Amino acid sequence: MADERKKTYYVSMATGEISQLKTASPWDFQIEATDEEIARLREYFDQNYSTDWQAFWRAHVPYIQYHYDRENDAYDRTMVDLYKMIYELGNDEAKAHIRSMGILPDEHDA
Repeated sequence: MADERKKTYYVSMATGEISQLKTASPWDFQIEATDEEIARLREYFDQNYSTDWQAFWRAHVPYIQYHYDRENDAYDRTMVDLYKMIYELGNDEAKAHIRSMGILPDEHDA
């Protein structure tokens, strides 16, 4: 059975790293999450890593424009999902920063 207690984690958006050590590496957001929530967050990062590679290879096909590119759409949707989850789990500073980015649907602006 998974541990349902929330623990503090530090998340790096650039690397997809999720650490319990504040000083392990540079981080963007502090969150409080259960083991299950961390597993779901890692899945989002893994999805984006995979989609990012697909987009990289597709980028060498010059006749497909960005706005017709399914890989870019999938990457963008997953990024919004990532930020939504970090917003929900994040501390006040994380919430304020994500709100200031203006990338989430309106219900997160409250």
